Amino acid sequence: MTDPTEQELPDNWGRWGSDDELGTLNLITDAVRAQAAAEVRTGRWVSLAQPITPTPIVSSPFAPTTVDVSPVQQMMSYTGVPVAADLTLTQNHHAGSTHIDALAHWSTDGQVYPGRPRDQVVTAAGVTFASTGAFAAGIVTRGVLLDLVVDGRLAPGHAVTSHDLEEAEKRQNVEVRSGDALAIRLGWPATPVPGTPTPGISLDAVRWMHHRQVAVYTGDRGDAFPPLDPNGPSPLHGVALGRMAMPLIDASQLDDLAALCAELGRYSFLLSVAPPRIHGMTGVPVNPIALF
Repeated sequence: MTDPTEQELPDNWGRWGSDDELGTLNLITDAVRAQAAAEVRTGRWVSLAQPITPTPIVSSPFAPTTVDVSPVQQMMSYTGVPVAADLTLTQNHHAGSTHIDALAHWSTDGQVYPGRPRDQVVTAAGVTFASTGAFAAGIVTRGVLLDLVVDGRLAPGHAVTSHDLEEAEKRQNVEVRSGDALAIRLGWPATPVPGTPTPGISLDAVRWMHHRQVAVYTGDRGDAFPPLDPNGPSPLHGVALGRMAMPLIDASQLDDLAALCAELGRYSFLLSVAPPRIHGMTGVPVNPIALF
């Protein structure tokens, strides 16, 4: 197991074979799921997804994202019997909505995990390997929230380190274990604040996740904007997703989760993620549910 203090980039390519499409989801064993089920004791639950209000289809959904642009656009249509309404949705799920990134979303040196040429995997017709099809069965595991919002949101440009994460474990009396989904709350909106550097996850923290064998990451912020190290790889997308093959649930809303954790006095829960069974994409919208 890699020590989190080592300087080389953590890497799982080849760990589960040349045909693997699950990456760190392999860490979610039957035993891990059974232990996760034991977290449900009160029946309380909360969503980790961003609420979205669609707008009419009047322009390209791939225009630069701002806080005023919805990532979902809709066109209403009326079909079937007179009382039935229908619609068509267009969504750019990588911008502003809660979604899970497939392993093919990020490539390294022209290759996609676990070492396939990118031009053979990412095609005009869709993704042929390590796509959203890997999530078709859903994800059920133990979730842990590490809430870094103690005396207000983190400072602009703050680099979250392994020390921050371990201090949160001690403060909350919880421990991140192999196969867990790790949620980290920074207290910032998912979309960048114009003119303000946002905090983000450092490479040191990603090494720590590799050492702890985290299976899935989610957070209200991910990589810092602008990057913490403009000359290095992005810690979450470039290393955690691209090299460690750890799926990322981007742009989560964790305020409701943090409030319920504080009320119950516990920061571990059962996390259920059930994406639509749509194959061949680089990511898909999700509504993660935490059950206590």
